[in-house]
This record gives sequence, C-alpha cells and structure tokens, in this order.
Amino acid sequence: MTQILPANSKKSIRAARHLLLEGELVAFPTDTVYGVAANAFERYAVRQLFEAKQRPADKALPVFITQIDDLNQVARNIPNRAWPFLQHFWPGALTVIFHKSPNLPADVTAGQDTVAVRLPDHPVCHQLVVAVGHPLAVTSANLSGQPAPTTAEQVAAQLGGCIALILDGGPTPTPHPSSIVDLSVSPPRLLREGDIALAQLRKHLPDLERAVP
Repeated sequence: MTQILPANSKKSIRAARHLLLEGELVAFPTDTVYGVAANAFERYAVRQLFEAKQRPADKALPVFITQIDDLNQVARNIPNRAWPFLQHFWPGALTVIFHKSPNLPADVTAGQDTVAVRLPDHPVCHQLVVAVGHPLAVTSANLSGQPAPTTAEQVAAQLGGCIALILDGGPTPTPHPSSIVDLSVSPPRLLREGDIALAQLRKHLPDLERAVP
C-alpha cells in the first residue's frame, strides 16, 4: 500500500526520512519531474528501486546532494574547472557525471566507474536529503520507458503498490528532464539536452561537445 502525504509538512518529511533510513522507497517532486529515491548507501534499497521501476540492471542511478561540497562524498578526481561551472548551474536542472568515489556502492552506478550527480533546486528535495543526512539515489518516478510523471497522481498510477510513500507537492514546474554533462572525459560531452540548453552550458564550458547518438 502506497501512502500519499502533503510534501509541505514537516511531519511528512520526518515520515519520508524514517522510511528511507529503513530501506524503503519514497517519491517526491523535484525541479524537473517527480523522482523516486532510495538510500544511496543501502544496497537492498537500491536493488528495490531497480525492481520497482523495472529498470535495466546496467542503467546507473543518479545521486542527489544538497550542497556542492557534498560532491566529494560520491565523486573523485573532480577537475578544477568543474567548480565554477557547478556554482553557476547548481542548484538546478543539471546532472553532471564524474568518476565515482570508492565509498559509493557499486549497486548505484551499475558497476560503472562513474556517477551522475545533481543538486536540485526544490525545497522538498533539499529538506529530504538534509533530513536523511547523506546522498540519495534518485531517478524519475515512472516505470522504465514510460512518461516521466509531473504529478503525484501520475506517480501512483505507475508505481503505486511498489513504493512506500509519495510526497504530493502538486505539479512540477517543468516536464523537461535535467541536462546531462559528462565531466569524466575531456573534452566534456553533453549526453542529454534537457531543461538547460547547449548554448547556455557552452557559455561556461566552451569546449562542451554534443555526444553522438
């Protein structure tokens, strides 16, 4: 049974924190679409997230943090040029790929040596990650291959019964996903053009290349 609670309640945030620390899955609004999260350092929860979404086992999960300094918890070999780039676009609809920290379980990254990291610009995300106390593995709250949800009702229609809780924060501000930039390679590559356009990103990363499909 999936519970739905208002996202703007401290009681709801406490309930979500408790569930995440117990290894359960929680969905909530972000600054792009609704996401579903697992405790990034709890392998069982991460496996449950793959199963709930019917996500291919070789498709890594992004990680949410609450401040730029937290990047060191999940990534390593961060290039110096990354910091001013991130300071401009974070918090916001930008996911950036770095080399993975050995502290992050391989389950999150599907065994890959890189990790996708985002610092979303949404108060519910911020409150939740702060409350849990460490990064969360988060992906769109839909079945793999299906449209990404922008309301709690759409989340329930796809994942109801497979997750413990949905925090209802109303419609998300945009239906567009985050843009994805790979900074683990040189020159950097744009893997997905989402809410932030290539032209905007190139103002701060001039050698950014669009990945070949």
